[in-house]
Amino acid sequence: MQEQSDWSDEQLLLLFKDPKQQEQAFTHLVNKYQERLYWHIRRMVVAHHDTDDILQEVFIKAWRHLDGFRGDASLFTWLYRIATNVTLTYIAAAKRKAHSSFDAHSSYFEQKLIAEKGYDSHKIEWKLQKALQTLPEKQKIVFNLRYYDELPYHEMAAILETSEGALKASYHHAVKKITASLKED
Repeated sequence: MQEQSDWSDEQLLLLFKDPKQQEQAFTHLVNKYQERLYWHIRRMVVAHHDTDDILQEVFIKAWRHLDGFRGDASLFTWLYRIATNVTLTYIAAAKRKAHSSFDAHSSYFEQKLIAEKGYDSHKIEWKLQKALQTLPEKQKIVFNLRYYDELPYHEMAAILETSEGALKASYHHAVKKITASLKED
């Protein structure tokens, strides 16, 4: 039997169409993409438990809609788009909910970062995360996809449904803001 990580997206999609193999195919799909999606989401929401909740919702949406997947984009791109949209919806709801709990100058996700287990304000990775939390959502997503996930601009454009030029500009602005924040810190 072929190792699950060796299964192509096309093989997984074919298996998924067979009702007898649907669950097995989906399990392989989850195993193939869950770590990448986890870190994509985690970099946006910071907290592990929030990330797990969002990731579960992403895979529930994928399960419900996989039979309608047309293949206009790669399966990876489709899953990242779902993860990005579910995460942005979560962030917007969390900010609305937290708006009355924090003063106007305090960032909800910056507070979550500071409360995260292992947080040490002197470590560079935490300084970078703190700087990331100050970015507008789109710049944060673009930075994460490019810097951490090392996605080429054409894949990012498919995921975010925007032009490569706009993404390059967003990434450039994000890097400038992060650099300034790290120098300030």
